[in-house]
Amino acid sequence: MPQAIVRQFPCRSDNFGVLVHDPSTGKVISIDAPEEAAIRAALDAEGWQLSHILTTHHHQDHVEANEALKAAFGAEIIGPAGEKAKIPGIDRAVSGGERFSVGGLDVEVIDTPGHTAGEISYHFPEEKLLFAADALFSLGCGRLFEGDAATMWASMQRLRALPDDTMLYCGHEYTTTNARFAVDVDPGNTTLRNRVEEVERLRIAGKATLPVELGLEKLTNPFLRADNPELKASLGMEDADPVAVFAALREKRNGY
Repeated sequence: MPQAIVRQFPCRSDNFGVLVHDPSTGKVISIDAPEEAAIRAALDAEGWQLSHILTTHHHQDHVEANEALKAAFGAEIIGPAGEKAKIPGIDRAVSGGERFSVGGLDVEVIDTPGHTAGEISYHFPEEKLLFAADALFSLGCGRLFEGDAATMWASMQRLRALPDDTMLYCGHEYTTTNARFAVDVDPGNTTLRNRVEEVERLRIAGKATLPVELGLEKLTNPFLRADNPELKASLGMEDADPVAVFAALREKRNGY
């Protein structure tokens, strides 16, 4: 049975911080470390002591507080083997397919390169949680800074294979812009239009658009649907390979 307590909070300008607490052991994980002050405030509010940082990729807005939090709490930093040299304070490097435990929480590592060459995502299968950072956003995906469309499409397929009732947490609050783009490229998707209305209501109320069920993303996120016939038709790419469709979507989103 799921047991983790998850706290999500804003960091920096549009990042999310996330803490995952295992009540059975007291272990506390920070998913990335975007901002020391915000993370420490969230820990203080709960009365928690940080034990681990799970780093997804090397970008500064995800590792900025690694060394400060490690010094303050003695937290163990786990991160991608492919970016080990770029992760401040890293203690343990992991790769896709590996599994490990933090307290009573089981963690599966999924390779999700594309945004960066070695980005990984963390799946907590028993807890039904996915922390995809800047690989997968709600209704979007990360820019291809260090990878190509084929690499990122393969990453999307790995994440898409997870159970529908998995709750997706992402690195940024980009959903409003992603939603407008998604409707433009997939105008006939009724489920998407309902999601867009939900996003608008949440933002008007000052609430986050995340987490979101992965099953809903599979039905609405164009970057998870590059092989979908209706989406391909709306792009005028009925006979195109999914990688070509994905590349076209990413290029359109870059200029959106």
